[in-house]
Amino acid sequence: MKKVERINVIMRYINNRSQFTISEIMREFGISRSTAVRDIREIEALGMPLVAEVGRSGGYFVMSNSILPTVRFTDNEIKALFIAFMATRNQQLPYLKIRQALAEKLLGLISHNQQEDLLLLNRILLFEGTNPHNPELLDLSDLPHPMLENLIRILLTDRYLWITFTEGREIRRYPVYLLHLYREKSVWQVEVFDMEAEKRRVLPVDSLIEIEPYRAKKRMSPKKMAEKWSRQEEACNLVLELGPKAIAQFKKYHPLKMSLSYTNPYQTTARLKTFVPIQPAEQLAELTDWLLFLGEDVAFREVPGEVRTAIRKRLERCGV
Repeated sequence: MKKVERINVIMRYINNRSQFTISEIMREFGISRSTAVRDIREIEALGMPLVAEVGRSGGYFVMSNSILPTVRFTDNEIKALFIAFMATRNQQLPYLKIRQALAEKLLGLISHNQQEDLLLLNRILLFEGTNPHNPELLDLSDLPHPMLENLIRILLTDRYLWITFTEGREIRRYPVYLLHLYREKSVWQVEVFDMEAEKRRVLPVDSLIEIEPYRAKKRMSPKKMAEKWSRQEEACNLVLELGPKAIAQFKKYHPLKMSLSYTNPYQTTARLKTFVPIQPAEQLAELTDWLLFLGEDVAFREVPGEVRTAIRKRLERCGV
């Protein structure tokens, strides 16, 4: 790593900490003590307000209420940011409108030569979902459901929520504890623990009508929730043993709630033990597709009869 680049990275490292020591800098960046001291002095000379603490466990801390110097990006960092923007174009992401302002600021920070490089990348690189006839970086063609940003705003202050959502033709309302918010198959999903039914649910964000904090005086603790759903999940109906090829496929794609238990130190064999719903028919079809996706390097130790039948019929149709 070049000196200028290293000093920029150290400045960002310092910005994220209230206190640090020379030993930490040496260990983090693999440099000698003299180099670490020299870099810290140069950072101080650039205007970063550092204060040294004397003593056995002394170190440095950044003065509060002070203006930190501007952190500059390297050419490779600019390209990484730009390509990240391109890769997420035309996807239903939260804060997509803000991304437009970020891209404009990024382009305004860099030199003319750097802008030319980014324009060339913008013409050459294409990602899935990009219209090759209109690869405009600032194009906002796939805005997410407006409830997504509202959900993120509320859950950052409280994960105990009242959610109102549509289920078929009915409107339902539950007190829940939010476990995960994730995107799967181009759809945003929210995984929650239903505190009335005392079970986990997965709902599409598009089905949410209203979200508000759950103001109950007495709340079930996350630890107690974990105990309840772990007892429910003990009644598993799917047990698989995976070899290295199946593990590689599993890492490419797997449902969020599934995790592997490796059975050797080299992580070349693993065991999957979980409960899978087989109703409605769409879920059975998706499960069948995923099990076939894992390939032949799988041993089925326990599997619902409906799943075995579905796999056999699928293979017969393919002439296997």
